[in-house]
Amino acid sequence: MKENQDKKIFYKRIGMTVFGVVLNGASVGFFRLAAFGVDPFQSLMSGLDFAVPLRFGTLYVVANIFLLMFGLFADRHYIGLGTMINLFLLGYIVEFSHSFLIRAFPAPSLGFRIVSFLIGVGVMCFSSAFYFTADMGVSTYDAVALILANKWHVGRFKFIRIITDFVCVAAGCGLYLISGGELSKLLQIAGIGTVITAFFMGPLIDFFNRQAAEPFLYGERKEKR
Repeated sequence: MKENQDKKIFYKRIGMTVFGVVLNGASVGFFRLAAFGVDPFQSLMSGLDFAVPLRFGTLYVVANIFLLMFGLFADRHYIGLGTMINLFLLGYIVEFSHSFLIRAFPAPSLGFRIVSFLIGVGVMCFSSAFYFTADMGVSTYDAVALILANKWHVGRFKFIRIITDFVCVAAGCGLYLISGGELSKLLQIAGIGTVITAFFMGPLIDFFNRQAAEPFLYGERKEKR
């Protein structure tokens, strides 16, 4: 009986991982349509996307392979099925969702952009809760700060994450500008949306963890954990 229950939870975790990655990629499409700024790692990817002549999905895979090599070398504990799904799927989902939304709404009004941003935040936090709760490996970017904090003990995770986020935003903006990007459009890469994401994603993910992801995974067992 217990073996069947454990197997059921394992399959749920796989489904939650795929579900989380797919929705997370779709949420970035809404962020990019809103053009108020994206999360720090996507800021870096946006700068790379402008500077490097590769389709976004392929570029995302290439960039994450470099981070994966660091994770495999430093601490394989954080690398799992979820890491691989994130690496090979997320970039193409972002590319598809953004292209679809741009075609569907080629000239969004300010009000629609605000709604798009709110949808992006909500969907990203909801999907991240399922992805994290499944616990089948983190993204290669998340692994960097975790390894620096927990394996190499160079500082506390929250401070290291602030530094890595800042580096990503600075690098993304720098790549965009030196590649000839317009200064007036820089806030589409790192703007008010980036700041809001930094402050509100943590509490919202925690809320969706408790109210949706954990009850879905554990059911009545959640209260016993």
